[in-house]
Amino acid sequence: MKLVLNVNGSDRMLELEDRTSLLDALRDGVGLKGTHAGCEHGVCGTCTVLLDGEAVRSCLMLAAQAEGHAVTTIEGVTPGPGELSIVQDSFVETHGMQCGYCTPGMVLTAIALLRDNPAPTRDEIVEAISGNLCRCTGYGQIVEAIALAAERLQRSNTP
Repeated sequence: MKLVLNVNGSDRMLELEDRTSLLDALRDGVGLKGTHAGCEHGVCGTCTVLLDGEAVRSCLMLAAQAEGHAVTTIEGVTPGPGELSIVQDSFVETHGMQCGYCTPGMVLTAIALLRDNPAPTRDEIVEAISGNLCRCTGYGQIVEAIALAAERLQRSNTP
């Protein structure tokens, strides 16, 4: 099957099997390896991407379901080459990423949260990331990173 996916603002023409997941299309078809494969059952959140701004599990979607929608991966959230977004920088500063495997999904989940709720409480942050598993940090630094990003975004002109 041929389809066009809008990934990080660019249309990508792909030829895939009908059963190809969005995760596999992004990693193998588009060549963006920042979206990680974890459980491949939608449980861990490692494969989280944004679909029209909403956090979704790319392992649970067929690539064809994303046609006509805007897909944002971790590679698409930076302001420019070699730069970090405010959310990414907050993760670095607070050590919110240990091994880094869950980090892309956590960052994209945080971006979706902060778009809808620019000043979340600690409990709201914990609830938002509750579907994303991290085996390293115990979540404290991840929550701290998202709170710091919220504070920084409120003081900036960055949406």
